[in-house]
Amino acid sequence: MTRKLESPFVHLLLLVGAIAMLMPFAWMVSTSLKAQNEVFSYPPQWIPSQLLWSNYAQAWAAAPFGRYFINSGIVALAVTFLDLVTSALAAFAFGRMQFPLRNALFTLYLASMMIPHQMTIIPAFLLLKNFGDISPALGLDSYFALVAPFAASAFGVFMLRQSFMQIPNELEDAAVLDGCGRLGFLVRMVLPLSRPALATLALFAFQANWNSYLWPLIVTNSDQMRTVQIGLRYFVGQEGSSQWGLLMAAAVFVSLPVVVLYLFVQRQFTQGIASTGLKQ
Repeated sequence: MTRKLESPFVHLLLLVGAIAMLMPFAWMVSTSLKAQNEVFSYPPQWIPSQLLWSNYAQAWAAAPFGRYFINSGIVALAVTFLDLVTSALAAFAFGRMQFPLRNALFTLYLASMMIPHQMTIIPAFLLLKNFGDISPALGLDSYFALVAPFAASAFGVFMLRQSFMQIPNELEDAAVLDGCGRLGFLVRMVLPLSRPALATLALFAFQANWNSYLWPLIVTNSDQMRTVQIGLRYFVGQEGSSQWGLLMAAAVFVSLPVVVLYLFVQRQFTQGIASTGLKQ
């Protein structure tokens, strides 16, 4: 009887939470179709008196968003791929191989997550500036500058390690008896069995780098290398003169790639969150 009462309550609680989370997105879409004088009208007006679809065309034309989308796509995909590769290799070593000081090194590696990103900005900037003296392709205002600092992550290693450790040792023993090496076991057995965790990490990495603002703002200085988040600055004026309708329209089409990616990996994402957990 208690479970029958709990189920509707839980569903109602989840529904309320879902509505609360979706309201800002609904307001963003609503504002993207409003005239400037309706944005701050009181009482708030959820449905515009006139749907201004032209806001999207004006927002797209206000900045070279075509180039920005290409840059963000290249950077986010490159970082996601490199993060998956480096995290998988490190997680396999920390999770399934025995070597001296393994746990101590893993703990030290995880401790790097406690360092605020803002503290590494200046050293990374100076390092890339010095690389630029060697080759412009390795310096500031380049794809290398946007990708290299995020090619590996302690969070990715931790997440994949938790998944790799759940694979039975008997499976590895059988693979070794069949003549499969460590790298072959990783590629042929571990990675296919860890698809949910890989999809979850890919989504996190893509979303974080697609939405990155501070680092691209610092290391890029030309429209040829700027990303979509920098493009949103075109609609923010001084002293409250921001073009809110155009800004929200730009925010809608800038957010779409992450939403579409989530819809594709939603099932794997849910399984990945449920399976990795915090099991030691």
